[in-house]
Amino acid sequence: MPLIRIEPVRDERSGRYYLEIYSPHDAPAPYVTTQPRYQSAAAAENDIVAILAAAASSAKPKS
Repeated sequence: MPLIRIEPVRDERSGRYYLEIYSPHDAPAPYVTTQPRYQSAAAAENDIVAILAAAASSAKPKS
């Protein structure tokens, strides 16, 4: 079962994409919204995957 939902959205004013992150995944409104800084939806998705991967690889294991 998904815990969060991440959606790239195109900003009509700038033409760039931003991310909406929903927690829980079925929340009616986003928990976090980024600034519109991505050239494409794919670039936004790739960036969030890289951010999550970097955070997961640098997380310290619980003792």
